[in-house]
Amino acid sequence: MDDFKMTFLKPGLHTTVQDQGRLGFQHLGVPINGVMDKRAAKLANELVSNEINAPLFEITLIGPKVEFSGKGQIAITGADLSPTLNGKVIDMYSTISISDGDLLEFGHPIHGCRSYLAVGGTLKIQRWLNSASASATDPKTFTPQSLIEKSAGFHVAIKEKAEIKSIPSSTRPKLPSQLKVRVFRGPEFNSFTKESIDFFFKYWFPISKDANRMGYRLDKILPHFNPDVEVISSGIVPGTIQITNSGQPIVLMADAQTSGGYMRIANILTDDLNKVAQLKPGDLLGFEIAD
Repeated sequence: MDDFKMTFLKPGLHTTVQDQGRLGFQHLGVPINGVMDKRAAKLANELVSNEINAPLFEITLIGPKVEFSGKGQIAITGADLSPTLNGKVIDMYSTISISDGDLLEFGHPIHGCRSYLAVGGTLKIQRWLNSASASATDPKTFTPQSLIEKSAGFHVAIKEKAEIKSIPSSTRPKLPSQLKVRVFRGPEFNSFTKESIDFFFKYWFPISKDANRMGYRLDKILPHFNPDVEVISSGIVPGTIQITNSGQPIVLMADAQTSGGYMRIANILTDDLNKVAQLKPGDLLGFEIAD
């Protein structure tokens, strides 16, 4: 078994190790965590013949600079952040062969918000509660390697080369900057006024600058909103849309807390939440009832 090493010469804006998350621990107050765009992450792992839940790197808007030692394979999916290998543009959604001394860099974001970098083999990294995912609330305590910093190094145990694969351009996920998603009615839906509900489904909501892995605040306020309805702190999941006491919607994302006391107007379908994960501040989000 060969050993393949990668060194982060630059960490990028916010690069973390993620997998599919910590399912089954929410009753203990532990967030699910894990990748924001589950579909893109699965595709990246499939392209290098990894298990679906294998840890990989989630890259946000500004990518890292990575040097490789040894021979291996990588794949990049999700947002197009202009990846290059040794200064040459590389194809996303394809298996890429890596040679000793190769340098991976990222440039200007073209579309989307988060890229996924999978490396063929077994990433040697510490896990907590069966997951290597970084947590927004305490990113270094339980998985200290999962928040990437300058000069971070990782070893990958290589088993065997994967078959070279490529996903056709026509079937690759589209990442628009204006997106309408399907929702189910939330537990407090009927406590909202007709005016608030009509507004919620009629207008586009800009993603605010206060948008991260815990949640996206939206830059519009629901009219005629009554925050005096008593809500007992209750369970929430990624995709829940809460309305703050000021009437501002918050879309909860992968690192969201496990309970909250704001009114819940709706929940986004899981498939559509992957698309929301690729929105960035300034992009527009709209809602419609799922059939």
